[in-house]
Amino acid sequence: MSAPGSAVLEFEDVHLSFGAVKAVNGVGFTVGDDELFAVIGPNGAGKTSIFNVLSGVYRPQQGRVRLHGTSLLGKRPPAIARLGMARTFQNIELFANLTVLDNLMLGRHQHIGYGTFAALAWVGRARNEELRHRRRVEEIVDFLELEQWRKLPVGLLPYGVQKRVELGRALAMEPRLLLLDEPVAGMNLEETEDMARYILDIRDELRIPMIMVEHDMGLVMDIADRVLVVDFGTPVATGTPAEVQRNPDVIRAYLGGAAEAAVEQAAAEQGGAEQGGEASSA
Repeated sequence: MSAPGSAVLEFEDVHLSFGAVKAVNGVGFTVGDDELFAVIGPNGAGKTSIFNVLSGVYRPQQGRVRLHGTSLLGKRPPAIARLGMARTFQNIELFANLTVLDNLMLGRHQHIGYGTFAALAWVGRARNEELRHRRRVEEIVDFLELEQWRKLPVGLLPYGVQKRVELGRALAMEPRLLLLDEPVAGMNLEETEDMARYILDIRDELRIPMIMVEHDMGLVMDIADRVLVVDFGTPVATGTPAEVQRNPDVIRAYLGGAAEAAVEQAAAEQGGAEQGGEASSA
């Protein structure tokens, strides 16, 4: 985990409104080196709006967003990608008729330094650079265990494998920060467990910090280092998974006041039972 002051990303007091609707209302957090940071909240809580601010789709009315000390505000998505931010999407955004290798090669576009005519000639620098990019893509194929599908059109692949290919395309960009938008949405248990393993490998082996938006609370609580909970665009709590699970404001945001009352009642009953046990043993 990173030391204080070594944040990769700074997201400070960000406000984003659409008319009277406050999509992001004073949200702030940092992400450190090698950290897996999760953003959770009920539907409509503002999670996707936060991602859209980070990737340059939305420009907030107030706040600061910095990646390795460089402000992202006012920059368009391609410029932010060149600074080292990559993103996967909840809905798969692949070219179904292209092979796995070709889809991964698309992630190398910002690293290509030759032009159209050099590519057509296919000699010298263009050829050498293309081979270098293909070697990098093959490394990602090995890392994500995609060997058996590498030359198949992605449209023919199982859903879970397509999600893995999209993750691989983001890795092909060589990001300094990776945004994961519901990486296990629609997956079965086995696919979810596989994806969780790859995400942890990205953090531990590739040492790429990540921000993950996800509705699967079991996954988040198992693998995230820290969690931010938002509700109606407003930050509710930030902390370790254990800390946010015990936070009464988080319980209220997810389950409502009745559930919070039930938790408090259960705690009171447990306390009463412990006192009764002490009295009987006295």
